[in-house]
Amino acid sequence: MSTTSTPNRTAANSSVPDVLAHPGISAIQFGIPLGLAGLAGGWSAAVLELNAPAWPAELFYAAGSFLWIILTVRYAAGRLRRRAARGARIGHRTIDPFASLIPLVAVLLTAHYTQYAFTLFAWLCGAAIAAQVLLAAWLIARCINGDVPFDAFHAGYFIPLAAGPNIVSIGLSAIHQHHAALAAAGAGLFFWIVITTAILVRAISGERTPAEMKPGMAAFLAAAATTNLAWILAHPGRLQETQQLLTGVLLVMLLAQIFLLGEYGRLRFSQAWWIFTFPMAATANYTVRWMAVSHIPGWHVWSWCALAITTAFILYVAARTISASVRARADRPGSC
Repeated sequence: MSTTSTPNRTAANSSVPDVLAHPGISAIQFGIPLGLAGLAGGWSAAVLELNAPAWPAELFYAAGSFLWIILTVRYAAGRLRRRAARGARIGHRTIDPFASLIPLVAVLLTAHYTQYAFTLFAWLCGAAIAAQVLLAAWLIARCINGDVPFDAFHAGYFIPLAAGPNIVSIGLSAIHQHHAALAAAGAGLFFWIVITTAILVRAISGERTPAEMKPGMAAFLAAAATTNLAWILAHPGRLQETQQLLTGVLLVMLLAQIFLLGEYGRLRFSQAWWIFTFPMAATANYTVRWMAVSHIPGWHVWSWCALAITTAFILYVAARTISASVRARADRPGSC
């Protein structure tokens, strides 16, 4: 029986915790502030390149920061309460890569706020970068040691190992560490190629992506978009040949996601939809910056369209999340 033929049942039985049904906090839920931080980055690009007002970017950064703090506190408290299950949760083959969302969101947020208090937030950004590097190194060590079987390797590994170094590069550019930013972008490019090869080999060999992990396929786009963003931020004001080559790959990955819309459309709404938000936001962010430098005809219109579509989608996902959360609370035993 095909996994996609019964998406509701498959997703409902998924081992990935659902923000609407799971009473605790899991690392995957940090996709919510990640998506908001990504959208804020797109609006920040619009402030620079399209003379957009600053308040949408600041609003989304503030919302992302608030949620990141709340989720981090609840996640840490939950981990302490379930210390006996610590090894099982950390070592879960599906959840493993999503733990990187915690420091990655912190990198994006602190990188933005360096413009208000550079020394403080540069140190905080550096701490988040260090945490992400250590987590990525731990995941790589697990892969080298054979702790991650081939059938457990999924597109979610793009997040810590490909998109992660690129987000680290973005943070390093924000704190004026140019050479380190280039080194991080190089690591991201290397693992982008490695993981793409591994995932495609698995897919071509006949291993279909489980329904609950299909949103993770958007990580292909996240890796391409963050690679381009990291490179253009490390080389502001001009388009190099390398940048144009990377842009071509991003375009192909974007078209591939369009062809996957039918697969995505068969999935029930859940917290996993937030996985779609950051790749879209990073792509919109890069589109605005690339258009501003390339000055193709109508670039203002194209830039605003990319940003408007992304904002509308993320606000839709946020509204659905709030609505479903309210219904879930109302359905709990003992609720008024």
